[in-house]
Amino acid sequence: MFTILVILAAVALYVVYVYNGLVKSRQMTEEAWSGIDVQLKRRADLIPNLIETVKGYAAHEKGTLEEVVELRNKAQAVPSGDVAGRAQAEGLLGQALGRVIALAEAYPDLKANQNFLELQKSLETIEGEIQMSRRYYNGAARDLNVKVDSFPSNLVARNFGFGKAGYFEIANEADRAVPSVKF
Repeated sequence: MFTILVILAAVALYVVYVYNGLVKSRQMTEEAWSGIDVQLKRRADLIPNLIETVKGYAAHEKGTLEEVVELRNKAQAVPSGDVAGRAQAEGLLGQALGRVIALAEAYPDLKANQNFLELQKSLETIEGEIQMSRRYYNGAARDLNVKVDSFPSNLVARNFGFGKAGYFEIANEADRAVPSVKF
């Protein structure tokens, strides 16, 4: 009888240990997603200033500028938990931003404008931080997914409703293309 109680206690402790590990991994994934969300918000906040600066120099590029604003609004409208949807929307926005930056080649006065240069530098910094946040999130999602899929933690995960996290990936191969920017 004592042996059975010891075995049951050991199994219960193991289940608690695995459960807590899954909770920790889920929290790390959610924290990582929050980091991406913060950086994407910073970029979205920068876009109106960039558009206003470019508008003064490139009035006949109205379609490109309107597209960026429209894509920004669409990206912000994606629900926070929709990782795949947000990745797709942000990929399209990134491409459109690349086209706005590329406009500077056609407008030498814009290319020399201090506000534009500062906004461009800020955008480059934010893009780097978004990339770091994406890598961190994908690492946290990988760790959670390994625990959810691995035996025997998958038994605990299944019984307590833990699911896999989606990766923040670019789904469309065309979105992977780096915009051509020449200065």
